[in-house]
Parts: sequence; C-alpha cells; structure tokens
Amino acid sequence: MFQDKYVFAQLTAFLNRTQFNNYVRKYDGNRYVKHFTCWNQLLAMMFGQLSNRESLRDLIVAFEAHRAKQYHLGLGRKPIAKTTFASANQNRDYRIFEDFAFYMMEQARKKRVTDIFKLKGNVYAFDSTTIPLCLSVFWWAKFRKKKGGVKAHVLYDLETQVPAFFHISTASVYDSKAMKEIPYESGSYYIFDRGYNAFKELFKVHQHESFFVVRAKKNLQYKCCK
Repeated sequence: MFQDKYVFAQLTAFLNRTQFNNYVRKYDGNRYVKHFTCWNQLLAMMFGQLSNRESLRDLIVAFEAHRAKQYHLGLGRKPIAKTTFASANQNRDYRIFEDFAFYMMEQARKKRVTDIFKLKGNVYAFDSTTIPLCLSVFWWAKFRKKKGGVKAHVLYDLETQVPAFFHISTASVYDSKAMKEIPYESGSYYIFDRGYNAFKELFKVHQHESFFVVRAKKNLQYKCCK
C-alpha cells in the first residue's frame, strides 16, 4: 500500500499556511464559507497551473477523475463544483493571494541570497510579458480589435533568480507606464530595455539613490557630463 505523500502535497508543504491564514483574516476571505475555503481555492488554482489545465471546466473534470485522492491532495473531502469555484474566483479579495505571493517570493529570495556582482546592492531586471485571454470572456482586457490579454510586469532579482515584484495591467498599457509601480530600493541597480526609456521615471531611480542601465533610442540627444 502506498503510504507516502503525493508529489503535489509535498510541494504545497513548503507553503506557510499560518501566514496565509493571516491574510485571509485581514481581508475576511472565509466569511460565510462552509467548505471551499481560501486555502482550498489556492491549492486548486495551483493544481490547475501545474497540471496545465486549459479552463475551469477542464480543471473540474480533473478533480472528478481524482476525487478519491482529493483529501490527500489538501483539497478537502467535498467535491468541488464549477459554480462554487467560479464564484470564489469572482468574489474573493484578490489581495489575499497577491500578498501571499509577495511573501513567498521574499522567503525564496532570502534562501537564495548571494552576491555575484559584488556591487553592494541588489541587481534587478524589469520587463513585461503579455498573456492572451479570450476576448468574449474577458471583455475588459481588450487591447486589439479581436484580441484580449493582460500584461505581467515583473521585477526579477538576477542574483537569486527569483521574482521580487510583479504588477498586472491590461495589455494595452505601455511598458514605461508600469515603472511608477516599482518599489525602488536605495543602492540597488535596475536594468531596463529600450521600451522603458522614460526620463521622468528614470529620474525617480536617481532620487532613490539607486542606479539604472537602459538601452538608448536611436534619436537620443545627450551630452556626456563625466
């Protein structure tokens, strides 16, 4: 008889459930909840991501196929209904999961602390990626005539190789517009691509006593000071 934990349960064992429950209480996430808690919702979404499910219906079908293992996966004993899952995704405060994601990213960075560049400051790269969405479902995410999507703006710690910050916007937002969301750190280094060549935002990096590297545009007018 198999007595060890499933691989998925071993992965979720690294999550700090106590800290997650603190965020749930902060945003009153489990109010009026009987079975499908915020923790169950988090694990269900993780299972869908790791198993490459293409839709909510596809995810529910996968749960039904593994219903006998559901409790041991940490998803509770009750079967998960599609309407219950959809309602939780729509109505629960997203900040519960956002704050927990930032917390786990910070914990991962602490465990991988290193000093490759010897610059006495963190080194970050900031860039974005577009995630396509079905326009008929996500009508608010329109950025072309027949296309929809969101854009993930990610601040990546190059030394620990772990994301340090992210910001989600509609895909129509220019890359440089997301620079104002970056939590700049004094003494750190920020690397940008050509799309972030916005002097007003780059000056904020200087004001935080930090440094930046950015690709110059062809028509850039400049004068070397020193």
